[in-house]
Amino acid sequence: MSSVIQLVDVSPYGTEKAYGVLHAAIVCLPFGSTVGLYGDGTYLALHGQQSINPTTPNLSYYIYAYPEIRVIAHGPSMEERGLRDMKLIELVEVLDDDVFMAELQKFDHVLFL
Repeated sequence: MSSVIQLVDVSPYGTEKAYGVLHAAIVCLPFGSTVGLYGDGTYLALHGQQSINPTTPNLSYYIYAYPEIRVIAHGPSMEERGLRDMKLIELVEVLDDDVFMAELQKFDHVLFL
């Protein structure tokens, strides 16, 4: 069986990409689900996030509701955005650059939605 990581590299709000990745990860739960946060996607790791639009779902709820989904975040991307010292969702693993890239290479496929 092929292994897949789904990569979020855009802000969690403003597009439906992060929403789509999380839903795809939920569908893939029987096969093992991993979501990687890179670039602006690392904003999804913030605890207590809220979208500007009250009708947009809070995407952090999906991470809490499905703790079986492994969520890894690119530490240098978080550092560039000033997120390293902010309160993060405790289920998110923050990895340095080398470890994050090594994790990506473990998968047969990397999906960008």
